[in-house]
Amino acid sequence: MEKIFTRPRSLKPAPFRYCPGCGHSLIHRLIAECIDDFDIRERVIGIAPVGCAVFSYDYFNFDVLESAHGRPPAVATALKRVMPEKIVFSYQGDGDLAAIGTSEIVHAAARGENISVFFVNNANYGMTGGQMAPTTIIGQRTTTTPAGRSAETEGYPLRVSELLATVDGTSFIQRVSLDSHKNLMAAKAAIQKAFRCQLQGKGFSFVEILSPCPTDWGLSPKASLEWIRTAMLKVFPIGVFKDNCREDA
Repeated sequence: MEKIFTRPRSLKPAPFRYCPGCGHSLIHRLIAECIDDFDIRERVIGIAPVGCAVFSYDYFNFDVLESAHGRPPAVATALKRVMPEKIVFSYQGDGDLAAIGTSEIVHAAARGENISVFFVNNANYGMTGGQMAPTTIIGQRTTTTPAGRSAETEGYPLRVSELLATVDGTSFIQRVSLDSHKNLMAAKAAIQKAFRCQLQGKGFSFVEILSPCPTDWGLSPKASLEWIRTAMLKVFPIGVFKDNCREDA
């Protein structure tokens, strides 16, 4: 029997305006499906920063607050502490979280704030034209590294999941990818786990999502998925880096 896909209640009936092949629309749906699965839509507050993620309030069918560039973890901290019954998550890109927002994410993690963070890693600044981000890999061409990122001049890419896994305040850290159906389902499971961790009051949960950016990578949507497999996954391996949200933890 053919499966009929319906729009999750946690998504508005609005067409996505993201570039063809962009991963944001997929991630939006996964988050919305998880929220519906837990039946928590009326309790959820999302935090959107500057970047492509800023458009998320046009699509999520629950309260979404926009914050200054890099500051979603600080805003999420305030909301969760004032309204602990709410389910609060931030939705951030790599230019936002891993660059201007490095301090906020590290210290929210160190405090063990009971929030969930979804980190979209597409290895460049997507909204502003494809400049080098902290997650740009060695040799990758961007508008600010036209010859390819060099370790000698631009340094090495930042592995945020591995970094945060060393912080005592974190409870759940996983990196996932959107390059295949199998990995897409694993991404949904990780998002579910992050929300479950918060619902159980177990502290800071973080899911890093390797996502295609065909427009700024200069590739077709199909080739972008292949580039994740052949290039990004070598630098950013998927897997669970920390899990204190298990039933036996």
